Amino acid sequence: MKRIRKAVLPVAGLGTRFLPATKSVPKEMLTVVDRPVIQHVVDEAREAGIEHFVFVTGRNKGVIEDHFDIAYELDSTLAERGKTKELEALKADLPAAGQTSFTRQQAPLGLGHAVWCAREIVGDEPFAVILPDMLSRGCMKQMIEAYEQHGGNVIAVEEVPEDQTHQYGIVAVGQDFGRTFEIEGMVEKPPKGTAPSNLIISGRYILQPEIFGILSSQERGAGNEIQLTDAMKRLAAEQSFFGLRYEGKTYDTGNKLGFLMANVAYALERDDLGPAFRAELEAHLKG
Repeated sequence: MKRIRKAVLPVAGLGTRFLPATKSVPKEMLTVVDRPVIQHVVDEAREAGIEHFVFVTGRNKGVIEDHFDIAYELDSTLAERGKTKELEALKADLPAAGQTSFTRQQAPLGLGHAVWCAREIVGDEPFAVILPDMLSRGCMKQMIEAYEQHGGNVIAVEEVPEDQTHQYGIVAVGQDFGRTFEIEGMVEKPPKGTAPSNLIISGRYILQPEIFGILSSQERGAGNEIQLTDAMKRLAAEQSFFGLRYEGKTYDTGNKLGFLMANVAYALERDDLGPAFRAELEAHLKG
């Protein structure tokens, strides 16, 4: 069983739900407290042992590449001013040379197409896909543990109320092992009342490299885009898929409410901010 070393991060989206903030700033660079969303996601992957990050970018996303590079002028200024703590924090966040790759998705053709754009960099080995809108601390570590247990392909899932299943990709549950289970089927946004379960596909995947061959001939699906779910359904006819019930809380920073809740939750957990922030929140709510 090959180890999971690489993660594909699709970051080419326009972020139209956050205009005008995202007119000149990529949505992935919006901050949750004091760290860009994309940095939180990379932190999660590094904790899980991911060694190489493949960013599938688009136009106006160069600042993401700059974020994961050395900023010589900034480093020099911090050193001159004796801001050692800040300088060391920047160095700790910086991937080593050669651990990041950037490739362009030249047209907005969907998540499946974005993953396919990383094929030459990933090569012939299993890999992770991490949707950067979704903040799920510890999820990738749990997924790699599930992969080491079962092999094959792994999808993170979470429960939603039954009346919301029509908004998501849903999996059907086969043999159940507790936190993990065999996936018997997948359906994208089923009509109300027809979903095979209330478990949604939640933005974290471990996939075998054969998915690239399927994506190369995958026809467009929902939204006239090349859907990753459609390709996974085809691959499931040949390989095993397992679901992982993620133990944690996911924040969808791709929408305004999820983004705001992520900021609140992450701030409250900080030792340096939490107590004072909680007091301010309580005072605001009472006022």
